[in-house]
Amino acid sequence: MALRDVLLSVAQTPHRLRRRALVTWTPAQELNEVRDRSGARMARRLEWYDLVGLGVGGMLGAGVFVTTGRVARDTAGPAVFASYVVAGVSALLSSFCYAEFAVRVPVAGGAFSYLRVTFGEFVGFFGGANILMEYVLSNAAVARSFTDYLASTCGVTEPNAWRVEVEAIAKGYNALDFPAVALILLLTVCLCYSTKESSTLNMVLTAFHLLFFAFIIVAGFWNGSARNMVTPGGLAPYGVRGVLDGAAVVYFSYIGYDSASTMAEEIRDPARALPVGIAGSVLIVSALYCLMSVALCVMLPYTQITESAPFSSAFRDKAGWRWASNVVGAGASIGIVASLLVAMLGQARYLCVIARARLVPAWLAKVHPSTGTPMNATIFLGLCTASIALFTELQIVFEMISIGTLLAFYLVANALIYHRYAKVGATRPLHVLLFLLLLTLSSIGFSLARRIDGKWRWGMALFGAMSVAVVAIFHCTAQQGAAGPPSEWTVPLMPWPAAASVFLNVFLMTTLKVRSFQRFGIWSLVITIFYVCYGVHSTYTAEENEIVNAMIHDANADILS
Repeated sequence: MALRDVLLSVAQTPHRLRRRALVTWTPAQELNEVRDRSGARMARRLEWYDLVGLGVGGMLGAGVFVTTGRVARDTAGPAVFASYVVAGVSALLSSFCYAEFAVRVPVAGGAFSYLRVTFGEFVGFFGGANILMEYVLSNAAVARSFTDYLASTCGVTEPNAWRVEVEAIAKGYNALDFPAVALILLLTVCLCYSTKESSTLNMVLTAFHLLFFAFIIVAGFWNGSARNMVTPGGLAPYGVRGVLDGAAVVYFSYIGYDSASTMAEEIRDPARALPVGIAGSVLIVSALYCLMSVALCVMLPYTQITESAPFSSAFRDKAGWRWASNVVGAGASIGIVASLLVAMLGQARYLCVIARARLVPAWLAKVHPSTGTPMNATIFLGLCTASIALFTELQIVFEMISIGTLLAFYLVANALIYHRYAKVGATRPLHVLLFLLLLTLSSIGFSLARRIDGKWRWGMALFGAMSVAVVAIFHCTAQQGAAGPPSEWTVPLMPWPAAASVFLNVFLMTTLKVRSFQRFGIWSLVITIFYVCYGVHSTYTAEENEIVNAMIHDANADILS
């Protein structure tokens, strides 16, 4: 590109932002024109049970084996199971929103596509880029925990025994994890080969993993004591605040169901399979998470739970059950492989669809004609994930995740309400936007009032009542004007489930640490700068080229006729 063209593009940035930032695509365009930009189409070879397996496999392992020990010891105590209940309810409500959108817009873009057809290009890119960052960071964290559990399987108790420490590199980034890198690269190769074969591998790993979960639950309850649930300090030594703070941390465990929604282009019967696969996998995993966390806490007092490989350590520290530590290490390693496989499957499809929209380089959108997989996106994100897993310690990664996921789920819940009432319904858009603004503000007020001790407790009741009143008024004034539900599956009792999802996601975001918001702010600034400097110009140019090509095609057709 010549310097003159670059300067012209910079000068036209305000005009192009006005033209592109709020432009929306219809579901039909997403399913046809946009999808055709990948060249070959992804093969529809998956059934509903594949989706359930992918959802369960994607979530199991990431949460229980990576976050449970840390949250039980430092945040919620033995009441960590209650943290999983709160996070599970929020995830279930969000999964309903995802399921309806996935049926309406069965493409691989997940939250990015749902937000783009509702709120426009920039909001879609902002939400998609945030959840894509969460995928990469959480996958790096899961890969590093794989090294801990694999070492435990071999009887190694030192956390960094299989890592190479380099003194010349800053602390926190100097424990090089080569086993994690090897695992990520191996899975990247598998995912490039075939989605169906990857799903089959996941089903096998998940079956073994469920048997292993049953062993841990039974053995943990058999070998544990209920006294450990209340001593020292009681069931909830950190109080209700600790339970809720813990819910925000363990929420990262539910990223896997979002991966299931990105399989929409590869499901044979999306209208039937997607709701069952997305919501069903959340219910199954929530029950297992709660049982696993209780099993851990009955084996040891929460003050003795270790940060690294907590389940292996719990069995190792129990007299007569040291052999079980190796079994737990092996089972956890299998579960982590399955979880990582599904998450890497989902992140590649996110990037592929973002590239279809021309918001990132178009070569990332290409689907390989032989394998039917987004090979370029898979390789690129595999290398990014491996780079972070090589250098970055778990604690640093943990401080950066959850907030992007919560934001994306918050935006999707808002998008569903707007789409149902303003896009396909008869309610005025301004009315719906005002409702969403008031709901968000009252949710923020409730959440902030909870964090202030003493006399501000009345604020929780005030803002909580305000949230309910706002939803009730909207329900009464907007329901009759909204169009009837489509023939496909829809979220029942709207707008209550989506409004509850908005409320819970805002609530959980306010429980995160300040550092999470700082890093989120930096990443959001990077996303915005990238969109202004590259994304908006790329999509504007692509639109102009499509218009010119269409005119040439029409002219040639007229000449031939």
